[in-house]
Amino acid sequence: MTFTPHFQTTLIGSFPHTDKDAATLCRHIASSVDVPVWPQLPRRTFRENMYVQYSTFLPGIIIDEANEKITFNTADDLTPAMEAFYSHYLADEVDAFAVAPEYAAGFYAMLDVLRSNPGEWVKGQVTGPITLGLKITDQDLRSSLYDEMLAEAIVKGVAMTARWQVQQLKAVRPNVIMFVDEPYMASFGSAFISLSREQVVEMLDEVFDAIHQEGGLAGVHCCANTDWSVLLATGVDILNLDAYGYLDNLALYPEELRAFLDRGGVVAWGVVPNDEDIFQVTPEQLVEKLRDGLTSISGKAQARGISIGVEELASRSLITPACGLGPTTVEVAEKTLETLGKTAGLLQ
Repeated sequence: MTFTPHFQTTLIGSFPHTDKDAATLCRHIASSVDVPVWPQLPRRTFRENMYVQYSTFLPGIIIDEANEKITFNTADDLTPAMEAFYSHYLADEVDAFAVAPEYAAGFYAMLDVLRSNPGEWVKGQVTGPITLGLKITDQDLRSSLYDEMLAEAIVKGVAMTARWQVQQLKAVRPNVIMFVDEPYMASFGSAFISLSREQVVEMLDEVFDAIHQEGGLAGVHCCANTDWSVLLATGVDILNLDAYGYLDNLALYPEELRAFLDRGGVVAWGVVPNDEDIFQVTPEQLVEKLRDGLTSISGKAQARGISIGVEELASRSLITPACGLGPTTVEVAEKTLETLGKTAGLLQ
């Protein structure tokens, strides 16, 4: 599938809204961006927390809504739970990895909205296995990603729920983008993450392969700086970065970026701030920032004998906010949506 979005717009996923009428928000999103995305609503209920949403089917998981805590219980024998999990996985029972309506009101509301709003593209998202496995600990506060048995279940669970989402979204739009959100990749290479490059690539590729299996495009989102060469070494189709804060960092990897573009890769530039900065910048300033950034990346690649043209980058570009809007206010979210549309309009 060749995807040349040329500065079309999409979003990361989370929103700060607490209103029970998710359908109204979904209609607003669908009319505001080129590639609609279903909204995660973490302030509405703890069940919509990005770690809880995709964990309900994992073996040994304990979701304590009253205290808003999520952990794995490895003190008890996990064998029965593991057997149940793998029986669904090995039987390819994708629906066993569905996200229930009470954990994702925006998902089901967006499906309803898009059924009566035809179009070409839609985007979903899932919390990535590295972030999920580092964030959710066992009862002894050990990250579950360092438990070999749990880590394998997490990767396979994420892959299956990503497949389920693609299947559901394809029922309302023919082309599906599925982002794998990996904010914890910002800590890769530090003492905080004791994973090798090969382990990261292998885990992510299992999820990306699952998305491709269903005919979707796989994206990855990291909302801070990271070693972009690791993510570019995977089979990902769309690389999403905080271009408002870290645009120039991608210029450090011209060879990897060239290879990524050669296989059809797209960069989603998170150039629109998702915080109070949104009231201090204009669409014209953001356009200048991104254009300067693309020129810089092209020039630095050229200096190393690698050809990456500005217009080539432009044709392979999506525009997004720097990160999700869940932690901010409704006012910031609305202004971000407005500025995103105006910025893309000027770029296009």
